[in-house]
Amino acid sequence: FSGVLSEEVLRALLELQERLTNTTAWAPVAGREVTLSDVCYAPLNPAEPGLGDCCVNSVTQYFQNNGTRLAMTATQTNGKETGTADWRDHLIYCVNSPLSFKDITALELSCMAEYGGP
Repeated sequence: FSGVLSEEVLRALLELQERLTNTTAWAPVAGREVTLSDVCYAPLNPAEPGLGDCCVNSVTQYFQNNGTRLAMTATQTNGKETGTADWRDHLIYCVNSPLSFKDITALELSCMAEYGGP
């Protein structure tokens, strides 16, 4: 992986997304503050979406926008070779199988986004 796709870049992206997700704006016509959940596309909960229901397309969705999942590692044995599975292994798997509810690495993470879709 190059410097463009590193854990540090993914963490910075995750932090930026969290800041944007928590942004509010005054809507004069509505007479109130609005948030992302007021205007987002939430295909699995369109009636009353929470922030986690919003469809935000990002590479960090392969980790459900969760820094703890991004940092996970697990010992994995493949035949006679033992190594460590990490975010790279999960990302490669998910890019090839985005509809998977559990990857085939020792991490056993879902590829589904935080909102529940692919």
